[in-house]
Amino acid sequence: MSARRAALLAAGVLGAAFVVVVAVGTPWNLLPDPPGGATPIRPGAGLPPGVAERAESFAAAIRPASLASLVLGLVAAAVLALTPLGRWLVRSAARPLGGGWVWQVLLGTVALVLAGRLITLPLSAYGEVVRHRFGLSTRSWPLWLRDVAVSTAIDAVLTALALLAVVWLARRAPRTWWGWAAGAAAAMVVAGSFLYPVVIEPAFNRFDPLPAGQLRTDLLELAEENGTPVEDVLVADASRRTTALNAYVSGFGSTRRIVLYDTTLAQLPDAEIESIAAHELGHVASDDVLTGTLEGALGAAAAVALLGWLLSWTPLLRRAGADSAGDPRVVPLVLFLAAVGTVVAMPVQNLVSRHVEGRADLHALDLTGDAEAFVAMQNRLATANLSDPDPPAAWHWFFGSHPTGPQRVAFAEDWQRLQEAG
Repeated sequence: MSARRAALLAAGVLGAAFVVVVAVGTPWNLLPDPPGGATPIRPGAGLPPGVAERAESFAAAIRPASLASLVLGLVAAAVLALTPLGRWLVRSAARPLGGGWVWQVLLGTVALVLAGRLITLPLSAYGEVVRHRFGLSTRSWPLWLRDVAVSTAIDAVLTALALLAVVWLARRAPRTWWGWAAGAAAAMVVAGSFLYPVVIEPAFNRFDPLPAGQLRTDLLELAEENGTPVEDVLVADASRRTTALNAYVSGFGSTRRIVLYDTTLAQLPDAEIESIAAHELGHVASDDVLTGTLEGALGAAAAVALLGWLLSWTPLLRRAGADSAGDPRVVPLVLFLAAVGTVVAMPVQNLVSRHVEGRADLHALDLTGDAEAFVAMQNRLATANLSDPDPPAAWHWFFGSHPTGPQRVAFAEDWQRLQEAG
């Protein structure tokens, strides 16, 4: 079997394994039909007057910029990959250090990531203006620039190291490099899941322990009752950047902790904080992070194997101006293919995410037994975060990672009716 066919076969096998894990690990059906049928979804019901209209206005202002940024980023990546401009940038970035292939890959990748970020920066700035206008952002412009710089630097460094590994492997093992790279990509996904809470999160927020008190005691007891004890309950200084409300559980084992936004602590009563924490603990109880990590590792390995097949296609390499996968001039093409793959995978990821979030909602209701607090929390989150109560179906299918607020409220009402009937 040729190396090219082997890469395509491996991509197919890994992709099939990914599909199986998704099919088995995704909770497609959560509740039986309640007596009288499912609760109708009522967009805007339960929200304070004017909130639904304000949320729709915010969505109408921010969506075009988000979509334009996505399209512009893809177009820029295509131009850099399929014209001499990207190759020139790769060579020019490394020229001050002698122009060796290692520097071409490292500095060329950094230059390409920075170029892509600068091209979409005006749209990002416009999005920040809109968030300020609607009261969602509290960031100063210096802090916004700092966040952009830090996130871009992290992205550029990690991407450069990953591409250096790919090109090095392709130069050392021209026929089988994609296999080694696929294994490395899967390992990086696993490592990233463990390292993100302790390496990346502190780059953007400060975390302080929640002071001793009844809420802290209740949250720790809730985690124990859930069978997933946590080491600490932390408060993130989110109010430096946003008025939005949120909470999450991060880490594994000895690093697992409940994290509350300080905005959540300030605006939600204890019962609603416990409800949102119970939702996040539901992800832990269902091993959603571990399942997602497995899915991500399989998806990454399949994508790299597919990349191995694509980078052995002579017409594509010729169009990109590269001789092989071990040629530094292939870097712009790899970044473009990665961008396309990310967009193609987005609706699949979000479909799975919406069902997983629904399971965590069910877990929160079962754990707390308090549908009233859950509904109140959802309405308060929708109000503070200006969540669109009725997004266009196509938009929600492609970009929606969570059920809408009204869908979650209807789900809680269905759960309540089943409890009363049982």
